[in-house]
Amino acid sequence: MRISGPIAYIILYAALYAAFGVASPFWPKFFESRALSSQQIGLVLAAAMSMRLAAGPLIGLLADCMRSLRGVLAICIVMAAGAAATFIWADAFWLFLAVALIQAAALAPTTSIADALSVNSAKPESAGRQFEYGRIRGSGSAAFILGTLTVGQLISPDDLEPIIWLNMALLIISAGATALVPAVAPPSGPPPGARRVLVRVLELLKLPQFRILILVSALVYGSHAMHDAFAVIRWSNAGSSTPSISILWSEAVAAEVIMFFLIGPALIDRFGARGAAALAAAAGIIRWSIAGVTTSVLLLSITQPLHGLTFALLHLACMRMMGALVPAALSATAQALYTFGAGFVTAALTLLSGVLYARYGGEAFVPMAVLCGIALPFAWFGFADRRHRCIGS
Repeated sequence: MRISGPIAYIILYAALYAAFGVASPFWPKFFESRALSSQQIGLVLAAAMSMRLAAGPLIGLLADCMRSLRGVLAICIVMAAGAAATFIWADAFWLFLAVALIQAAALAPTTSIADALSVNSAKPESAGRQFEYGRIRGSGSAAFILGTLTVGQLISPDDLEPIIWLNMALLIISAGATALVPAVAPPSGPPPGARRVLVRVLELLKLPQFRILILVSALVYGSHAMHDAFAVIRWSNAGSSTPSISILWSEAVAAEVIMFFLIGPALIDRFGARGAAALAAAAGIIRWSIAGVTTSVLLLSITQPLHGLTFALLHLACMRMMGALVPAALSATAQALYTFGAGFVTAALTLLSGVLYARYGGEAFVPMAVLCGIALPFAWFGFADRRHRCIGS
């Protein structure tokens, strides 16, 4: 029985993001259970982040050169699953570091290649278009939550191995799902080769709209760095209970899922990519300004759902722009550059956040609001809603 495109993508995204959900929040605890020190854990995580930033664009470029997005995606996921299994036998810091770097390199392009496939399939001009990208991506966010909740019931301080086995099993399922999703129709003619693709990437980077897309997404996504690193610490020090903190955090993730599934596609259709991106930046100004001046659970419970705008809606706007600007032959590379820009700025701001929070406390959220303020005019004047290709296939 043939599985339809939307169902195939839901299986792929759900399995892939559930694999992230069962593992990424718990890797530090797993490493600690294997006798790694705090400094060693920090080094492993930082090295893995650096590897993801370096490997993502390179493997995305490789996928475009080979014109085999599904094949490269499947190979990367299988390698990541194998690396996860290897953690079971690692018994020294250098082994953990080596395996973490291999898995990070393998996982780096997975979400961007999956997005390249789904965004191309969801384009209005695509034959047989039957789905909205936001609902596919929303299934991934929902699966991440479900994966985290599920593994939380299976692990204990004395037994963290279910993290490994669930992560590996879900990755294998997602690798199998790559065979079910529709392939991107390759352009006619022979593969362009790395040099030709690099030339076209440079042409892509010369497009003002694409550069602005990278800038706006990096500024707004990067503005989450202070929240992700220090919000829980700030709330806890202010006397908020653990259940209250959990509810606040869950609100943000729930808003992300709702935005992807229900509200976001309608907002994109109503206001276009430009209006949606500007709304996301404006929401960031409000969210971080309030976060900088209060720890009231009531006020925070009102602002936390703005995460649906500052992350999910902006992502949908960027995907709409990608669909209009980027030809299928460069889709994996363009997605990787988009991910790299946001990841690099987020990493830099995470390092800066520690200095700012130590010196200014809650007021350190204000510079995050300023970043969104800088992004707002670029989003309004730089994003476009016309659906045309700016680089020939």
